[in-house]
Amino acid sequence: METETAELEHAVATCEMELGPNHPDTARSLERLGMSLRVRGDLAGARSTHERALAIRERALGPDHPEIATSLNNVGMLLRAEGEPAAARPLLERALAISERELGPDHPDTARSLSSLALVLQDQGRRAEARPLFERALAIRERVLGPDHPQTAASRRALLRAGRRKAATSLTNLGALLHEQGDLRAALPHLERALAVREQALGPDHPNTAASLSRLGSLLRDLGEGEAAR
Repeated sequence: METETAELEHAVATCEMELGPNHPDTARSLERLGMSLRVRGDLAGARSTHERALAIRERALGPDHPEIATSLNNVGMLLRAEGEPAAARPLLERALAISERELGPDHPDTARSLSSLALVLQDQGRRAEARPLFERALAIRERVLGPDHPQTAASRRALLRAGRRKAATSLTNLGALLHEQGDLRAALPHLERALAVREQALGPDHPNTAASLSRLGSLLRDLGEGEAAR
């Protein structure tokens, strides 16, 4: 991981030297570096890197380019990870507005923005506002990238697998929210479907499959189905 980060830092330096510090490709290199830093747990470093990418894109591309929404989402989710949902919310609201306007209400990037904003609203205790956003994100992902998407080529199959993983995330988010709201029976089919998708897409031994098993087990416990939960 350290080697990867060092390579990405070198890529950023090369872009800055050859293309300039305000070139869109420099912003893309910064985005990749920011993601690597986040995986390493360096949230502060990742946030400053994504903020630099956002500033470059706003200068180079204007305020409404779809790549602006990507940067806003990245900075917003880092603020959330750092425990600052109030600061994250306006960035994610702006990202959603850009995605809906520039890409349309049914684009996968719009689903991402809906899901991110819903998570922040959930963190703020605004569960009633978060729920329709989670539901919209799930509907988009199932419609655009869902299990019936045609598998016509290797790239299409890769898109299908990614779509299934994102659909499982949306199912999990919605199921967890319903669980928090006390609507246990409504949460159950979402979490069961999330588990089934992950087992199929990722396999029975993947950490995300384990996470789905754990979450479903907690719900079954709260439903009074201790043996099934166990």
